Amino acid sequence: MFRNALSALRPTLARPAAPWSALQCRLLSNETKNRIEHAVKNNDVCLFMKGTQQQPMCGYSRAVVQVLEVQGVEKLHTVNVLEDNEIREGAKEYSDWPTFPQLYVKGHFVGGADIVIDMFRNKELEDLLVKEGILKPEEAPAQQ
Repeated sequence: MFRNALSALRPTLARPAAPWSALQCRLLSNETKNRIEHAVKNNDVCLFMKGTQQQPMCGYSRAVVQVLEVQGVEKLHTVNVLEDNEIREGAKEYSDWPTFPQLYVKGHFVGGADIVIDMFRNKELEDLLVKEGILKPEEAPAQQ
């Protein structure tokens, strides 16, 4: 009987791999979820990244930090995903985004490096940061 059960499973084991999200699907522990939510919800701008703001450990993380600095974001909370594998894997599941960095503004997931850079280039990032009260709107030009 046991051999019949194994034989029945073999075709299942030989199937092609599922998409990334299905392979990575696991249950996020409550503790890890709470740690991620605390970082996201208690900081206006939160960046899950490789390395730190002062010492990014990948070019994409460095680029997003630089974009936020150029935009004038003064209070940036960063989480170094290289220091904690539970946070690293849990953040991917929490955001349903497979790579780092991951940017959150006012508790909402914005995106990864490509999205943030594109938003910066077309002024959408500045608009978002102003709308959310992270940046003050520029003063209107003086009337002449």
